[in-house]
Amino acid sequence: MIPPWLLTAAHMPQSPSTIDLQAVALRHLAAAPHRLLFFAGASAVLVAMSWWALWLHGAWLGQPSSVPGILPAGWAHALGTQYQVLPLFMFGFLLTVFPRWMGLKPFTRRHYLPVGLGLFGGYILFHAGLWLGETALHLGWALTLLGWTCGWLLLLRALWQSAAVDGHAIACWLALSMGLLGLALVAAFLHGGDARFAFGAIKLGTFGVLLPIYVSVCHRMLPFFSANAIPGYQAFRPGAWLWAMLSLCFLHLLLELMHAYAWLWSVDLPMAALAVWMAWRWQGWRARHNRLLLVLHWGFAWLPLALILYTVQSLWLMVSGEFILARAPVHVLTVGFFGSLLLAMVTRVTQGHSGRPLQMGRVPWLCFLVLQGVVLLRVAAEFVAAPLAWLAAAALGWVFAFLPWALRSLWIYLTPRLDGAPG
Repeated sequence: MIPPWLLTAAHMPQSPSTIDLQAVALRHLAAAPHRLLFFAGASAVLVAMSWWALWLHGAWLGQPSSVPGILPAGWAHALGTQYQVLPLFMFGFLLTVFPRWMGLKPFTRRHYLPVGLGLFGGYILFHAGLWLGETALHLGWALTLLGWTCGWLLLLRALWQSAAVDGHAIACWLALSMGLLGLALVAAFLHGGDARFAFGAIKLGTFGVLLPIYVSVCHRMLPFFSANAIPGYQAFRPGAWLWAMLSLCFLHLLLELMHAYAWLWSVDLPMAALAVWMAWRWQGWRARHNRLLLVLHWGFAWLPLALILYTVQSLWLMVSGEFILARAPVHVLTVGFFGSLLLAMVTRVTQGHSGRPLQMGRVPWLCFLVLQGVVLLRVAAEFVAAPLAWLAAAALGWVFAFLPWALRSLWIYLTPRLDGAPG
């Protein structure tokens, strides 16, 4: 039975002014790819982690919420985050910068609306399927695959039309191609395929998609932002470093897929050395008086730490046969590196593309600091006797860290630029 108040609300006429405001907000939202996709991503980053926090809290109490038996909750968390939540931000960024990098006209609404609607619609259906059942789960993943394919083809067209060869753009597109493979593997698993398909997709998401894109974007943008903000700063961006890092990412992926964990150190050690060297050469300490730049260098600093932990874990396994540190290395990478740079880079793009001063305001700065505590809390959970309470607290901490930042960002994406410029 439908409550009477709901029927009344559904048939309550809206004033013309309310309808006009909604139409204006939607026009602003669709005015640029970063607006649409960052809006979807900011919404998704809250909802996805709220679901995960609730599930962990229920598991801690012995009453985990229902998840379709075909997909374990941990896998749903990993796959949803890597292939649905973070890619909303990645496609929003790449669809904005690809034309700029290659001197082409910006993409129009007819280009990026199918990408945004496909990825966000797929995210909504997939996460709804975690409660409603397998049909919504399947439809959500299929819609995600469709939206990803649309974005992948758009970026391929930009590469094809470009007169110059852009290594960063090629690296990002190749990583998105790996993402298509991962999406296909999950689709096969959901339709009765081998569980190793889902395992492979999770590993592909981390070291075949996210890490190569993050590394490529950092390599291009951190020296650029630093040179624009620090007097006398010399941008340092050696191409050999980028391709060495990407090659090592791929080798790490192969070793993980082969379950050769005792040999990961042979790849992670040189990768850690390269990351430490680059963090030193980029001189992040010179950004200490510019918070908007500082958080980018701070976020990057989690990468060498994660790789050092991976190295220690692998070497200890080879020497003693004991697997230590559990999932601490991967969460320093995902929560520390991916999460911190997500907040930092999206804040930088949002400030610049909304006509606002290039400053790290109080809200994003405090949210960033809270997120650093969440990283430590998530790592500490690996070393306590009863980790579920700590895991739930870390997931809830993520929600608290991102909530004020997301609400502020959502408002910006629905309102016009402060400088009156289009986009």
